[in-house]
Amino acid sequence: MATTSRTEEKSPRQRVPAAERRDALIDAAVHEFAHGGLHGTPVDRIARRVGVAQPYVFSLFGSKRELFLAAVERNFELIGATFTKAAAEFDPATAPPDIDLHNAMGQAYVEMLENNRDYLMLQLQAYAACDDEEIRNRVRVAYAQLVAHVESLWDATTEEIDEFFRYGMWLNVAAALEVENLSAGCEWMTAEQVEGETNPSA
Repeated sequence: MATTSRTEEKSPRQRVPAAERRDALIDAAVHEFAHGGLHGTPVDRIARRVGVAQPYVFSLFGSKRELFLAAVERNFELIGATFTKAAAEFDPATAPPDIDLHNAMGQAYVEMLENNRDYLMLQLQAYAACDDEEIRNRVRVAYAQLVAHVESLWDATTEEIDEFFRYGMWLNVAAALEVENLSAGCEWMTAEQVEGETNPSA
């Protein structure tokens, strides 16, 4: 007789491994902290995005700060991976005459900013949160490691490395403002200056 119990009819619920949940929570944290920052983002919002309870988040990360730092460190890892990929794909034999490895990595970074705005905004949130000593120390380490990584990919002078990162910060500000140029006297800046003079209290 083909009788099946209700219990047998139900498929057993798959238990998601803690490592997989942790990874998903970091991804969710990247997007939520990018918009709300460390202090403006409730952990419950991140938990709900993944479908877990808030206490479970703390069982994996211990504190909101540790979750924030995990997201920030993933951000820096993505940037490093972006540079690695650009360096691996760069071929001086086939590259245009005016494009070198420095340009190729810079272009890859620009594309990352355009396609992953949350990573840009989280990077800015990380610097903004550096009033916290623990966060400041961890962000310093992540930044220093990123510089060392670029040095390992590109046989450049210290000044060239410094200029590369200075330009990267310029790109961050431009991307945050959603403009392509920050040069004094560029079209949008001139228009804003005129607008400010016309409406000084705006």
